[in-house]
Amino acid sequence: MLLLIIALLIINIFVYETIKQSYIVEKEVSFITQANILSNRVRLAINEENKQFDQLLLSQMMEEVSRLIDGRIMIVDRESRVMYDSFHDWKNQHTELYEVTRAIKGETITNSYKIPKYGKVMYVAVPVIYFERILGVVFLSVSLEDTYQRINNVKNLLIFISIVTLILITIISLLFSKFISEPIKELTDAMKKTAQGKLNEKVDIEGNDEIGQLSKAYNFMSTKLSHIEKQRQDFVANVSHELKTPLSSMKLLSESLITQPNTPVEIYQEFLTDIDSEIDRLNEIIESLLSMVDLNEEKLKLDYQLSYVNYLVEKVVSQIKPLADKKNIKLFINQWEKIQIFLDKGKIYQALMNIIHNAVKYTDDGGKVVVSIFKEGNYVVIRVEDNGIGIPKDSIPYVFERFYRVDSARSRKTGGTGLGLSISHQIIGLHQGTIEVESIVNVGTTFFIKLPMELNP
Repeated sequence: MLLLIIALLIINIFVYETIKQSYIVEKEVSFITQANILSNRVRLAINEENKQFDQLLLSQMMEEVSRLIDGRIMIVDRESRVMYDSFHDWKNQHTELYEVTRAIKGETITNSYKIPKYGKVMYVAVPVIYFERILGVVFLSVSLEDTYQRINNVKNLLIFISIVTLILITIISLLFSKFISEPIKELTDAMKKTAQGKLNEKVDIEGNDEIGQLSKAYNFMSTKLSHIEKQRQDFVANVSHELKTPLSSMKLLSESLITQPNTPVEIYQEFLTDIDSEIDRLNEIIESLLSMVDLNEEKLKLDYQLSYVNYLVEKVVSQIKPLADKKNIKLFINQWEKIQIFLDKGKIYQALMNIIHNAVKYTDDGGKVVVSIFKEGNYVVIRVEDNGIGIPKDSIPYVFERFYRVDSARSRKTGGTGLGLSISHQIIGLHQGTIEVESIVNVGTTFFIKLPMELNP
């Protein structure tokens, strides 16, 4: 509003001064023209012998034209003596008017004054030239009150238009500001609630403008945060359970050994074997968490080496084969050529281990897991296919998110932490590759890992 007022003020001043100047210049030109016409006319009243004004002839001549000019007319000779005055005040008197003095020197001059008795007036003086000699001056004094009245009328009209414009714009601005500020206030309140921990807040703002897009982005973010928070809570609960169970078992076993004297060596060995198994479970959970921390480091450096993908897959399969044999699962590799690319062998080994191990772990006894290696365009593709229990359709978009577990009870039973696929997804992404999944419940799951052939490390 302040900027609007300043703008209107500047515009009004500019327009007012422009119109005022235009009117004054117009009057000035008009009065100079009239004065020049009179100057040419009064030359007829000059006596050719003595080059002086014939006062009688001059008076008769001026009386005829003075009624046509709305103002005072004075004819002054070159000695500054008033030869004719339409107001009959200064006749035969000397005048020291500045304009008359300058006109006697040959100048045409105009000036504006404010006189208490008459208001704003304009003085105009032009020389009377007779055969290249200045014999006198025609002096006009005309009122500018009508002109300034017209100028003031224009000024008042400008002020009225400005006030009406300001009122209309103010009303429109208030309506629009309310229209805009209400959704912003609603969005701000929702954000404050989110900052207080209420992560599932939604705003109901329709439209495709910037506020509407912002509200949609906020709703998406709120849903995402709520989903992540639920996963985090589930993860904390699961990890707490996973950590607490082996710790409780180890404590119970160790207390049993401490409190029972003369325990046979066989019992010691059995209990220590159980304790060792529980420690392995703890290590698995801790290593998964440490892997996530490592992959989140901004300064993470990958150790790229030119490596055969086939040998890396064979190494992973050989490590998992004992588990597959134990469950009577057929685990084999399909490969048609040796493929060599740049990659971080340690990180890719970890990603493949997570995926292939999951395939074996979630495939029922007597099932089948097939790992295929082939080229597709500029990518090497590692396809891991099983005929296991599968993943529900509504869970597929979330399987690579941290802490997400398709079935918490099943994951706890099989020892899962919900971090394996997220770690694999990040590792593949760091190699500028992609990982996708297709699955049907009780039919099987297929993972597609694509790594660029021409990676520029």
